[in-house]
Amino acid sequence: MKSVTNLLLAMSLFALTACAQTNKKNSERMNNKTLVAYFSATGTTRQEATILAKAIQADLYEIKPEAEYTDADLDWQNDKSRSSAEMKDKNSRPAMKKDLKDADKYDIVFIGFPIWWYTAPTIINTFMDTYDMSGKTVYLFATSGGSTPDKALEQLRKQYPKVNFKTAKLVNGASEEELREWAAR
Repeated sequence: MKSVTNLLLAMSLFALTACAQTNKKNSERMNNKTLVAYFSATGTTRQEATILAKAIQADLYEIKPEAEYTDADLDWQNDKSRSSAEMKDKNSRPAMKKDLKDADKYDIVFIGFPIWWYTAPTIINTFMDTYDMSGKTVYLFATSGGSTPDKALEQLRKQYPKVNFKTAKLVNGASEEELREWAAR
């Protein structure tokens, strides 16, 4: 009986410690201003970004191109389509609306995008060049029909060495709970 009581006491202490650690992480995130910034050409990434922002109680910002992408622009099978041309030219920086107020106030930034040609669309570079992310903690999340965001993370780390990139996650159909758990880790 004494061993059962000790086991229950140990389990209770473990649970309390785990809750305290989770609350500490949530408290640290609340003290740091967090932004979820995303680019979404068709609405899929927007949906996941909205869920993530709600799950972690972050501000939400849409990375909007100056000229919206049409279906013809997004035709990846057409070598002359706008998206194909942008992705062939790694120096491409599609114009974006610059309406993010006070980007400096954010310590933690989640950046979301659809995977294009196994990496981030070049408008993400426009965002990174426009709003200096140096010293900020950045997490990437992506939507894709079959690719992972690993190559995007690798490339962005090389292009922006002063940014503290952490991880990248494919979030297709992720629930609020899944996104909250990922962000907490």
